[in-house]
Amino acid sequence: MFSQGYSNVHRYITKRLLLLIPTLFGAAMLVFFLLRAIPGDVCEVRLAGTGLYVDEAEIELCREKLGLTKPLFVQFYNFVSGYLTWDLGESMWTGKDVTYEIAIRFKLSVQLAIMATLVAVILAIPLGAISAIKQDTWVDYTVRTFSIAGIAMPSFWLGIIIILGLLIGSQKFFGDPWMPPIYYVSPFEDFWGNMSQLIWPAVATGYRYSAVVARMTRSALLEVLREDYIRTARAKGMVEKIIINRHALKNSMLPVLTIIGIEFAFLIGGLVVTEQVFNLNGLGRLFVESVGAQDFNLTQQLVMLVVVAAVLTNLVVDLVYAWLDPRIRYG
Repeated sequence: MFSQGYSNVHRYITKRLLLLIPTLFGAAMLVFFLLRAIPGDVCEVRLAGTGLYVDEAEIELCREKLGLTKPLFVQFYNFVSGYLTWDLGESMWTGKDVTYEIAIRFKLSVQLAIMATLVAVILAIPLGAISAIKQDTWVDYTVRTFSIAGIAMPSFWLGIIIILGLLIGSQKFFGDPWMPPIYYVSPFEDFWGNMSQLIWPAVATGYRYSAVVARMTRSALLEVLREDYIRTARAKGMVEKIIINRHALKNSMLPVLTIIGIEFAFLIGGLVVTEQVFNLNGLGRLFVESVGAQDFNLTQQLVMLVVVAAVLTNLVVDLVYAWLDPRIRYG
């Protein structure tokens, strides 16, 4: 019996890992060819962007240097084969390695995404569970108001309010206005300096994130609490706390995990406006700069980075699904 269960788990994990290959390849094809369909030329932007006259031969020479004159399928082959050798090419705009351009911003964006997720989970799951347990009471209405406000309030607007509050509060109580640091520093080098920079955008982003997760937690838990096995457990005299923690909450986490995974993948490269508000040099800002400069190479690598983050996050969510609900891995 144990060997059969282990075999089912192993088969489930293997199947999910094998599905990553066609998913990533299909995403690479879409990203590559759709970007080439967008009007624009990085060489024209680079050479003629100042409004001065540039000879067409010079623009053509730039295209040859960047490999833009090669057939599309040759460019696509070079694009895909670069992952096997970990050679992502150079930025068409700055001339630096794409890995360097991404690496100097990756730590900040990933840490911000993790911190925002932690803020959301710490707030959302307890609040959503309390709201469901205390349905139609003042506690429930308070949590629902908190959630609706978080969904309706843009994170960048909340970020602006936080910055204004920090400026006004520090000026009033300490005599000098205070702003979060501009330059990123690793938490292993200066923990408090790192926190003073990223905790505020994490709170601004995590509040909206928590509002969505709290609503889903409440809805899922209410649905589970109406199941027959919950009524049976109550009829047998089981303690309500055990019913909630051991049976109801665990079984209601599947849709909540889906929302958490989707939002986390979005946070890796989707915090464009929030990064602008807090003056953070993350992947979101790099996205905007690469698209504005028609830098196909950097843009497609950034999109693929988000795709990989989304695929890996979904893989982790699938594995947690199987852990929470054995019927999934045995099915």
